[in-house]
Amino acid sequence: MKEYLSNESLNKLLILAVATFVLFFVLHLIKKAVSKKILDSDNKYRSRKAINLIGYFILVIIVFTVYRDSIGSFGITLGLASAGIAFALQELIVSIAGWIFIMFSHTIKIGQRVKIGELKGDIIDISVLKTSIMEMGDWIDGDAYNGRITTISNSFVFKEPIQNYSSDYPFLWDEIKVPIRLESDYELARKVFVKVANEVCGDFAKQSQQIWNQMQNKYRIEKAEVNPIISLKFDENWITFTIRYIVDYKRRRVTKDQIYTRLLQEIDQHDQIIMIATNTMEVTSITRKE
Repeated sequence: MKEYLSNESLNKLLILAVATFVLFFVLHLIKKAVSKKILDSDNKYRSRKAINLIGYFILVIIVFTVYRDSIGSFGITLGLASAGIAFALQELIVSIAGWIFIMFSHTIKIGQRVKIGELKGDIIDISVLKTSIMEMGDWIDGDAYNGRITTISNSFVFKEPIQNYSSDYPFLWDEIKVPIRLESDYELARKVFVKVANEVCGDFAKQSQQIWNQMQNKYRIEKAEVNPIISLKFDENWITFTIRYIVDYKRRRVTKDQIYTRLLQEIDQHDQIIMIATNTMEVTSITRKE
C-alpha cells in the first residue's frame, strides 16, 4: 500500500513538473511573439503582464486537477499551518494585499510620477510583491532622473503617503521670482511678464482648464485660476515680481528655462527701463583734496 501511495505521489509530481514546464515554455513563446508584433512599449509591458497572470491561473488549475483526490486532507493541513504561516510571512502577505489594493483602486499606475515618503520618481514596474521606481532628485536638481532604480515592497500603500503628480490632473503650478530695480518702470515690467507667461504657458492653461472642469464633477473642489498670475511686492532694495503659471508635470524644468530665456530677451529690449536687481555693491572712491 505504501509503495502504491509512493508511486502515485511520484507520478503526480512528474505530471505536475512536465505540465509546468510545457506551460511556461508555451508562455515564453507567446510573449516572444507578442513582443515582435507589438511595438508600443506600454502595450508590450501590459501584454507580458497579462500573459504571466493567465499562466499563474492555469498553473493553479493544473495543481488542483492533479491533486483533486487529496484536496480534503490538503485543506486540513493548510488550516492547521495557516496561523504559523501568517505570522512568519506578515510582510509578504501585506505586500500581496497592497498589490491587490493597487490593482483595484488604481491609486498608482505604470508610467505615473509619484512621491512616496521621501522617494520621488516614475513608476516603471508593479509586480505582486514589489514596485520599482526610476528615481529623481537627490544629487540631481529639478525633475530629472538620477539613474537609480529603487524597489519597494507593495506594503507602502498602507504605510506611506502617496503624492501622485499625474493621476487625474497631470499639471502643476510653478512660479519664478524676478527682482527689478526700484527705478524701473514696474507697469511696463508687469505687461512684459504677462506677455511672456501667456506666450510660453498659454496652451498648458487651456488644456488644464478642461481637465479641471472634469475634476469638479468628480471631487469637491472649487474653480481654480489656471491662467498665469503676476504679483508684485517691494522693499527698500528692489521690486520683486512673482510669475505663477500652470505647466505639464513632465515639462517643468524645460518650461522654466523657456520663460527665463524669453524674459531676458524682453528685458534686453528695455534695458534702460526694466533693470534686473542684484546684490552687487557699488564702491565709490572719494579723493580728499589737500
